[in-house]
Amino acid sequence: MNRSDLALRSLSGLRLGDAFGERFLVGEPAESLDRIANRELPSGVWPWTDDTAQAHTLTEHLLSRGEVVQDELALAFAQTFLADPARGYGRGAHDLLLRIALGEDWRTLTRAAFGGMGSMGNGAAMRVAPLGAYFCHDLDAVAREAYRSAEVSHGNINAIAGAVGVAIATAGVATDKPDDELWHEILERTPPCLTRDRLAAASRLPTATVPTEAARTLGSGERLCAHDTVPFCVWIVLTSRRAGYEECLWRTLSGLGDCDTTCAIVGGMLAANEGIELPPTWLDHAEPIG
Repeated sequence: MNRSDLALRSLSGLRLGDAFGERFLVGEPAESLDRIANRELPSGVWPWTDDTAQAHTLTEHLLSRGEVVQDELALAFAQTFLADPARGYGRGAHDLLLRIALGEDWRTLTRAAFGGMGSMGNGAAMRVAPLGAYFCHDLDAVAREAYRSAEVSHGNINAIAGAVGVAIATAGVATDKPDDELWHEILERTPPCLTRDRLAAASRLPTATVPTEAARTLGSGERLCAHDTVPFCVWIVLTSRRAGYEECLWRTLSGLGDCDTTCAIVGGMLAANEGIELPPTWLDHAEPIG
């Protein structure tokens, strides 16, 4: 499978995870936990969110350009938002993308966000798995291009590190790297910050740790930040990928939190490996792109 096909396959898994996880944001947590315990699939059509919208834009950009061209990518994200703004974008993303569409410089906007700290959100990580699949045979390129893809919307190193960590993990899953070797690559290439520290903590969790305990320790996106989203997602994939796509997604859901985003990240990472089957029944439910 060539790199374009791998990126598209990762996007398909990301879309499926996003749409599946979004259905569990409806209702009370106790109700969701019962549905998860009973492996009860949601009925009807599963709509996808801004996670898929941005991942699709990034994937199309890579297929067209072969690398991240930051000014073009920033404008593409803004145009995607304007075309369909009701996909669950956060308030900060609304403001940023609208202002980029109006012609303001993304560099100034991302650095000024959140009182000059830049966004620590998980948005750069949620869309990046197809990039990791696309460059999977060159980890230097994975790290470099993931960093550049994150910069156009997130000015905080924790958010950028989240994108790098997910992209490196995706590349390793695509190429079947052993778990220990892949953890080493992730920690070696992720910029030093709280997100990396949490990834290191995830790598040290005892093998008997269950997903609910891991979510309590690492976070599962409750704060919508990279540092409390990415480590849990990477841990799920590296400890559960051989259980298959469905089981990994159910385990991800058991952590609750930002379910559409955690499932999107996990789904995109898993699908980068062509040996991991995407469940046909789930694909029948998920809203198609376009």
